[in-house]
Amino acid sequence: MKFAKPKFWEEKNNLISILLFPVSLFLQILLNFRKIFISEKIFKIPIICVGNIYLGGTGKTPLCIWIAEEFIKIKKKPAIIKKYYIQHKDEHLLIKKNVGTLFLNKNRANGIDDAEAAACNIAILDDGFQDHSIKKNLNILCFNSSQLVGNGMTLPSGPLREKLDSINKAKIIVINGEKNAAFEAKILNISNKTNIFYSEYVPSNIDQFKGKMLFAFAGIGNPNNFFDLLRKNNLNVKKTLAFPDHYEFSKSELQRITDQSIKDNLELVTTEKDYLRIKKFNFKNIKYLKVKLNILEKERLKNKILMHL
Repeated sequence: MKFAKPKFWEEKNNLISILLFPVSLFLQILLNFRKIFISEKIFKIPIICVGNIYLGGTGKTPLCIWIAEEFIKIKKKPAIIKKYYIQHKDEHLLIKKNVGTLFLNKNRANGIDDAEAAACNIAILDDGFQDHSIKKNLNILCFNSSQLVGNGMTLPSGPLREKLDSINKAKIIVINGEKNAAFEAKILNISNKTNIFYSEYVPSNIDQFKGKMLFAFAGIGNPNNFFDLLRKNNLNVKKTLAFPDHYEFSKSELQRITDQSIKDNLELVTTEKDYLRIKKFNFKNIKYLKVKLNILEKERLKNKILMHL
């Protein structure tokens, strides 16, 4: 099921959030109770989990790809493991395009078994911080500096899958975007041994969009982050259109978007994830922004990851 994130998730002391708080409290109690009956399975190969507590749009998949690429450079055979959801096929395609070795399974533990059987020697979980059935060597949490923790409340009152104090299970936190000293202090107050890193998206095909008037559209976790990235790189964004995460565009919808762009004399641009979902329709006028994840202090991050394996 696809839905647009409610605005009150980003607003403090919103009446709707307050009214939903008893539901959030009940769900958290239920989840904590459930943990008691779950035992962790231990695997032969090291397990790195790249997760989040903010629902969607934190950059887990690009970080998984970056980690896998770094292991490939040192002659390791990493596998990325994802829980199978049919609506996430955009991420499946993105991983296969960049890394190749992806195991999909409705049960992550079975996906790791498949990776071991294929002689992979590192398993990288794309999501799974809330999966307590797997013994992980390292938990990495992702945040985006534009949203961070929203209103700080758990679902459905807010965007958090669990409370912020759960970060004490993570040895590494990667924040995509601008430095935030106040948020760093909040993290270190909860867990002073957590290592904090920053990342940024660097467009690699920016020149083809320079000097053009753009109509940008996206169906990702936080579409505004994509629109902001375009503007940050001094591109002339005249119009934007946001859709829910993993949105399945129909050919007729894309035709309407195309017709509107022609009418307004604008060039269409979307994300690579969106493009992988829509390229089957063969709309030649829809281009995508190719981005690469740049890790600040990447050597330090690589060393911290290797320390825990």
